Amino acid sequence: MLYYLFHYLENNFDVPGAGLFQYITFRSALAFILSLLISTVFGKRIINFLRRQQVGETVRELGLDGQKEKAGTPTMGGIIIILATLIPVLLLAKLDNIYVILLIVTTLWMGTIGFIDDYIKIFKKDKQGLKGIFKVIGQVGLGLIVGSVLYFNEGVTVRKDTSETRITASNTALKSMLEEKSTATTIPFFKNNEFDYAEVLSFMGDGYENWAWIIFIPIVIFIITAVSNGANLTDGIDGLAAGTSAISVLALGIFTFVSGNIILSDYLNIMYIPNSGEMTVYIASFIGALIGFLWYNSYPASVFMGDTGSLTIGGIIAVLAISVRKELLLPVLCAIFFAENLSVIIQVSYFKYTKKRFGEGRRVFLMSPLHHHYQKKGYHESKIVTRFWIVAIMLSILAIVTLKLR
Repeated sequence: MLYYLFHYLENNFDVPGAGLFQYITFRSALAFILSLLISTVFGKRIINFLRRQQVGETVRELGLDGQKEKAGTPTMGGIIIILATLIPVLLLAKLDNIYVILLIVTTLWMGTIGFIDDYIKIFKKDKQGLKGIFKVIGQVGLGLIVGSVLYFNEGVTVRKDTSETRITASNTALKSMLEEKSTATTIPFFKNNEFDYAEVLSFMGDGYENWAWIIFIPIVIFIITAVSNGANLTDGIDGLAAGTSAISVLALGIFTFVSGNIILSDYLNIMYIPNSGEMTVYIASFIGALIGFLWYNSYPASVFMGDTGSLTIGGIIAVLAISVRKELLLPVLCAIFFAENLSVIIQVSYFKYTKKRFGEGRRVFLMSPLHHHYQKKGYHESKIVTRFWIVAIMLSILAIVTLKLR
């Protein structure tokens, strides 16, 4: 809204300083500051409101030190993250940008699913919350929306080869000629690092590109489902999910900015994605919200994000990565989520296998997800979280290095 207001003031009244709002970097900085202020200043009021409504976490008995003390801590704190993200975005981003629209839809969609899950757990006294099948249906539904929009919307284009010619902002005819609809993505660590999902169907002969959605949309659905569930599992100890997510999103912000900038994408020889740079404003707001939430979520936590926050975080990260064509980097960028997911899969699978084979279930980890394994080994929550953050930082740096490491 402010973007359009200052654009109008600049064009019609030549107001000094109004032109600053044309710059993504300026609006991103404002979005970060505003979201940080909203999450820290108003976060306390939201926490107090949740406490008055007795929206407290019912912590299941895990046999871990300090676990019982967490019972009654307000949950649904993801509301803080959602509000602190969306308010600056609505004020400062270009709301007609298809990528921004998708991210807003993702935030509201996954936030609603998480909210319903938390509501059932707290007010209906059902520890299972929303049934898993309904969560999956919600995630698949979002995947269908995101995949369809990215595939069919005419505003979603790429220019894969930025080295062919230097394009200036005024040369719109040449730009439109080189920009094309594509299901291409980036393969990390390879010199010729672009792969088009449509090529999987090349055996169909001429016109196979028209059926690329058969491959692309299911991949989008799988990624959104996997990453949102991974973030959900990671939210088990104070500050873990919010901190690791902020680190990963910062790396995605760098990818988004360079991919949406024709000069930087040309210099780095990466895929140029027109209009994607506007997502940087959203990312800056999202990072500010996560850091502000950490003010209250760091050990000992004053509030938990609940599924309202964790499912939303995972969905946003997945859509960001897919939109900027870096989804194949997610196993590196979100390796913490991946490890948490994998630890649960291994634990459950091995337990079922040994129970069937030997008559008694055996375990690989002391407890899953992975962070509980380290708690069982005697590590303090703060130590586990800090070390996971360090790992996340190293992995994010590795992901960023792939811009030139091929």
